[in-house]
Amino acid sequence: MANSLRATERQLSVAGGMGGVRTMHDKIEPAMPGQGPLLSELAKRSKAYWGYDEAFMAACDQELTLTEREIARHLTYVLRTQDGSVAGFYSMESVDEARMELNFLFVEPSAIGRGRGRALINHAKKRARELGRTMLIIQGDPHAAPFYQKMGGRRVGERPSCSVAGRLLPLFEIHL
Repeated sequence: MANSLRATERQLSVAGGMGGVRTMHDKIEPAMPGQGPLLSELAKRSKAYWGYDEAFMAACDQELTLTEREIARHLTYVLRTQDGSVAGFYSMESVDEARMELNFLFVEPSAIGRGRGRALINHAKKRARELGRTMLIIQGDPHAAPFYQKMGGRRVGERPSCSVAGRLLPLFEIHL
């Protein structure tokens, strides 16, 4: 599935349907090989924004690490600011012919509340639709629940955290 997803993405790129998208002075573009450490550190800073303690953050370290393999296999996009810095990113993968799942969506703490998360989720929804999907699944942090609901997410349940035993995370669906 991943190889056909990348092939479809290359076709859309040639057709002009996938390339970088500008949001005001920001640009959303595909992540590049070698960005795994940069994006992982951004994810950790963004998660820590919510006041989690060191023990919690240490428990989440592996789950917040985006590997080079994941960048290569999944649809991963970065949001670059006018000065070229990365202010956020998302990564999603195909679940089946109808659904995509958002694995990561993180914004630099200094950019939270400035529309960059909205730009990223809207881009993810657009990409999923372009690939013929009709639903985006999101397992979110409890602090992000209001954001996902504002973006059209309907809470459909909970999933156990992969990082913290006994912790349940909200699960959302966005019909595209």
